[in-house]
Amino acid sequence: MNSNLFRSTLLVQASLCFTLVAAQTVAPVTLKGYVFVDKNGNGTRDKDEGGLKGVMISDQNEIVESNADGYYEFISTYNNGVISISQPNGFVTNGSFWKPIPPNEKTFSKDFALLPAPKTTTFTFIHASDPHLSEQSLPGLEKLKSIVDSIRPAFVLMTGDLVKDALRVSENEATAFYILYVRTISRFSVPVWNVPGNHEIFGIERHKSLVSEKHPLYGKQMYRQYLGPDYYSFTYGGIHFVGLNSVDYHDLWYYGHIDSTQIKWLKKESTLISKQTPIITFNHIPFYSGGMSMGEYSDEEPGSSVISINGKKHYRHVVTNASEVIDIFKDHTFPIALAGHYHFEQKFMFESIKHKTEFHQTGAVVGPASGGGFQMPSGVVLYKVSDGKVVDRKFIVLK
Repeated sequence: MNSNLFRSTLLVQASLCFTLVAAQTVAPVTLKGYVFVDKNGNGTRDKDEGGLKGVMISDQNEIVESNADGYYEFISTYNNGVISISQPNGFVTNGSFWKPIPPNEKTFSKDFALLPAPKTTTFTFIHASDPHLSEQSLPGLEKLKSIVDSIRPAFVLMTGDLVKDALRVSENEATAFYILYVRTISRFSVPVWNVPGNHEIFGIERHKSLVSEKHPLYGKQMYRQYLGPDYYSFTYGGIHFVGLNSVDYHDLWYYGHIDSTQIKWLKKESTLISKQTPIITFNHIPFYSGGMSMGEYSDEEPGSSVISINGKKHYRHVVTNASEVIDIFKDHTFPIALAGHYHFEQKFMFESIKHKTEFHQTGAVVGPASGGGFQMPSGVVLYKVSDGKVVDRKFIVLK
């Protein structure tokens, strides 16, 4: 994607943030528009620009595919406030891949412009995580930007804990962190695909944030306000990437979990993806983690290792229903699941009859980490893909 276009897209997204409303069952809204190949790159569908068939569009609940003319239309009744396109193979979006849905609209039209992607079967991408951005930690993200400018990967996957804190602070403080993050990544020369971490979940530690559960940005909605859908997908270079929100919350505390609406969405999407297309997931709290065993157990908040939900205790720092998620892809090619959260780079897999998935985590952009007698530098992982397969991975030290 053109770097100037990419930067302007992010800034437009930030300026439109006020239009979103809290996710809830709402009056039906008809969503419609065209997916088209933007021949002249102006972002607008002109008379000689044809539609593209079979592209997925979603409101984070329903998923439809564009028809032979590139047209889509469906009725949304569970409105998270966003509509998004799943970037198809062989193309990149010209402009934002998502759009806020204005409240109280009966009909909302959104066209999605696509540009041909570079014709190559080999590319690289960076997996980064945990910048915990504030003015004090900004140098870490700036260092990552300089590496991106030098290496020129196709894109960056950023797996959560984007901002210093939205859990336990006021709206003004949380939004300042979000605005700083959006402004900073708008200067990156390649797309940055984000998913939320626990630090993006606004206000849930109410005894500290003093934020009401009825606040329109409470919980996951602040993330959608600034960065769009908190789960989505895109395809690049023959690989289907699925970004998930693996952070849920119960009362005051977050924990690793893929919620039921997301599970239903994921099941729908899995039926629309060829079983031969490799799938790579990326999310914040990992499905499984070998490194977590090095940490000390704590049963005191806010750092408790466990959470009790309906009388059952769960470990907070891995996805409690990971097996349910992974089983959705049991008939697909699912080589790698990426995650952050722990601030340690690691790679492992279980020898399994059904699944051959590797579980990877990366270091933290914010700084070095230590635990269990190990020292981990700040860093990111560079992946190389060739002919639809990951053929190399390299840890790059930031500091």
